[in-house]
Amino acid sequence: MSTDKTNPASNRLGTFLSAGIIVYALVTGMCVLRSVTANPRTDDAEIFANYIGIAPVVSGPILHLPIVDNQFVKRGEPLFEIDNRPYVYALAEAKSDLTALRGQIDDEGRIISAKVSAVDVARAETLSSEASLTRAAAGIDQAKADVGNAKAAVGRADAELKYAADNLHRIEPLLRKQFVTVDQVDQARTLVTARSQAAAQTRSQLELAEASLRAAEAQYKQSQANLTQSHQQVVQATHSVTTLQPLLGQVPGKLAAIQTAQYNLDHCEVVAPFDARVTNLTISEGAYAHAGEKVFTLIDTRVWWAVANFRETQLRHIHPGMKADVYVLSRPGVRFRGVVDSVGFGVTPDADLIGRLTNGLPDVQRTLNWVHLASRFPVRVRLEGPPNEIFRFGESAVVIIRGGGWSFEGR
Repeated sequence: MSTDKTNPASNRLGTFLSAGIIVYALVTGMCVLRSVTANPRTDDAEIFANYIGIAPVVSGPILHLPIVDNQFVKRGEPLFEIDNRPYVYALAEAKSDLTALRGQIDDEGRIISAKVSAVDVARAETLSSEASLTRAAAGIDQAKADVGNAKAAVGRADAELKYAADNLHRIEPLLRKQFVTVDQVDQARTLVTARSQAAAQTRSQLELAEASLRAAEAQYKQSQANLTQSHQQVVQATHSVTTLQPLLGQVPGKLAAIQTAQYNLDHCEVVAPFDARVTNLTISEGAYAHAGEKVFTLIDTRVWWAVANFRETQLRHIHPGMKADVYVLSRPGVRFRGVVDSVGFGVTPDADLIGRLTNGLPDVQRTLNWVHLASRFPVRVRLEGPPNEIFRFGESAVVIIRGGGWSFEGR
């Protein structure tokens, strides 16, 4: 009888416990679901940093290599030095070429000055020839005037001679009739003689004036020839004057050659462009470095990231600027703080789903997957102020995104 009385109480207790367990499981599941949704988490993450391949700008044998593999170097510390002697010689040759060009410019400038002076002399001779031509023209005018005067004098002398002769012819018959005296006849004859001599003299002066005119005309032609020659000399002297433009145009090229040689010389010594960790160093001193060929790698230790791959269903809860916790597997007990820098917008398409993308038509395989896996997109989380010696490029990590306005204060 007692057993029958306790059974209802036991049943109610069991019912309450079952209900409590179910409610607890539901509440716990909802809390876990809310936490996972609000704070996405993934262990598919790696530590990442920027890195560059160190390649020399110039070629040559490596004389000094003061670094070792995995060494930490500060910005500006020497990494290696290439034999700079060929580049020193190239710089000296470029400077010598510029000096020689400037000397050539100076010499050519003096030659041009002399040619310009020759042009001035030729122009002065042209002016002198023009003055001589003007004087010759004036001489012609004067000679023509003299010829005209001489011709007029000849005319007057001839007229006076004719008058004297006519007068003599009139009075000579009168001498027999005693109308005139012998003295008057002698005076008339003397006057004819004088007039005849005067006429001859004026003709001589006319011939002399005509000769002077011919000489003046010849002088004028000579002056014209001299003026033409002077003009030709001016043209020739002007054409012989060169310019410095061809030589001056070479100066920028010579300066550029000097700058290039100085640039190459400066890059014979390679220094660290930033605080970094040396890695993949497999050469030694004496190796020949080729321009543009990578010698080793530098990992930029100034900024580190955790690149975490989250499922596409979680991306709507992740935004740039959100805080994050990062744990690396080498030190799982240490929490590093980070902030979401960016969320990836593209990954390589899965060939099993969409086929191969080519320039032609897509190649889609006829497959049917019963389980469809969500794609993962990279989320870059910038680590805030990490020490340089903690992280290694590519080490595994766990990333937890703190959503809902979560912050580090008080944690």
